[in-house]
Amino acid sequence: MQLAHIILAAGKGTRMKSRLPKVLHPILDQPMILYSVDTSVRVTGRKPVLVIGHAADQVRETVGDRADYVLQQEQLGTGHAVMVAMPAVRDWADAVLVTYGDMPLLRAETLRHLVQTHADTQSTITMLSVILDDPHGYGRVLRDDAGQVIGVVEEVDATPEQRKIRELNAGIYCFDAAWLDEHLPRIQPSPIKGEYYLPELIGMAVAEGRRVTAIPVDDPQEVVGINTRVHLAEATQIMQRRINEQWMLAGVTMTDPETVYIGPRVQLAQDVVIHPQTTLYGETTVGEGTEIGPQSYILASTIGRNCHIRHSVVEYAVLEDDVDVGPFAHLRKGAHLAQGVHMGNFGEVKNSYLGPGTKMGHFSYVGDAEIGANVNIGAGTITCNYDGVRKNKTIIEDDVFIGSDTLLVAPVRVGRGAKTGAGSVVTRDIPPYTLAYGVPAKPKRTLSSDSES
Repeated sequence: MQLAHIILAAGKGTRMKSRLPKVLHPILDQPMILYSVDTSVRVTGRKPVLVIGHAADQVRETVGDRADYVLQQEQLGTGHAVMVAMPAVRDWADAVLVTYGDMPLLRAETLRHLVQTHADTQSTITMLSVILDDPHGYGRVLRDDAGQVIGVVEEVDATPEQRKIRELNAGIYCFDAAWLDEHLPRIQPSPIKGEYYLPELIGMAVAEGRRVTAIPVDDPQEVVGINTRVHLAEATQIMQRRINEQWMLAGVTMTDPETVYIGPRVQLAQDVVIHPQTTLYGETTVGEGTEIGPQSYILASTIGRNCHIRHSVVEYAVLEDDVDVGPFAHLRKGAHLAQGVHMGNFGEVKNSYLGPGTKMGHFSYVGDAEIGANVNIGAGTITCNYDGVRKNKTIIEDDVFIGSDTLLVAPVRVGRGAKTGAGSVVTRDIPPYTLAYGVPAKPKRTLSSDSES
């Protein structure tokens, strides 16, 4: 069976009260529409057809080449949206799956079950339903005495007896493609809004004696649509719990999972420990045995095995194995800490490499620098990398000892095994195995190459 998937994402979402299109509001660190697109690819193995309208260019820019696009110039209801999408699929699809861009909690397993049931029962329409005590204004699914679907009645049109029905139409369908293409133009516009609605097709199929199958979804949370910021917060909590449970079952420890936020693109190895009030977002990977938190924020970074990060911010950085960071450290874009590096409290590293075994104790700033192995960076050390026009580079070779409160005015190089005295202002290169101090720092004496540094 050739399955096409149409995702409806053209609406403005006025109840969000936002300049940002509804489907671009993030859940954790990912726009909600991308959850729908990613789920679609897992179900069908191909790009979905995304129906866009309001802020179409913005949605297209966010989703990129992960979808094919159809523009719905006027938003005239769900039936109209599918109608404008049909030319993109009618020549090849046997079945058409229809979902919504504001239902990011819908699981791939649920959609696979819907599609498989559609094929097994040879239904014309297979739909998801949901059993709820509070009907929320949804349409009721009507069944005959044999349990067969005979229609859907909207709440406003339902009789008092029908309003007692708790099986509701979730609005997610799998259609026979040829039948759908033939019957979409037959939908009559709503007399109130003049819009065209997909549930009208259910009545047509039943009237023709065709099979309509409704499957109650196991978890009602999956079919919750997001229309307000309240719904957005609720969906975020659900997704947070879902992702955290996935990782805990895979061998990750969370001491307080309710305060841990992990984005959908994060990858964690077993025996990672995450402490309270910690966030991991972006394409972050964390190696086995690493401990993060409490109160740490990690964004799009690669973190090796057996690292420790406490009360710190790590953004677009690389930490190799056995790195110790914090508390209150800030690793900015381009920071690369090699194996065994220690970076203490209130330090900042930007666009710099710190070699294996280097120690950067506290209250220091390293920017645009290349630092070798086994270097000691004393408290209060600053690389003065910006001259008001350009960023300049500091190079510190292996086994160097940088004294406390040293200012390194880039561009500058400190040779292997050299030392600076406390409070030095280094404006010129320091040769290897040389002690330099003063303002400006000047070489004072040569150190033996085997001296302790």
